[in-house]
Amino acid sequence: MGVGTASEELNLWVITRGENGSVGLTYLAPAHPEATLRAAFTAAAAAERAQGREPELDDIALVRSPDELSGLAGPHADYLEPIVRRFVGCR
Repeated sequence: MGVGTASEELNLWVITRGENGSVGLTYLAPAHPEATLRAAFTAAAAAERAQGREPELDDIALVRSPDELSGLAGPHADYLEPIVRRFVGCR
């Protein structure tokens, strides 16, 4: 469940390593309208709850700059700010 994008439309963009040794792969996908992304996220979370599971991710935040990250609640992956900064710099 989610926003369907064919694998050939995804482009590996950056590989990150977190402070705890985790490795992250970030892909760029074609742009989708915000309403589409929010609806797909809500549906995926509802499907998890319907199966008696608590979704791993319970909220979605769309940001336009790294400065907006500090206003978000909850824990952040240590590599999130550099990825957002890099993305904004490419636009």
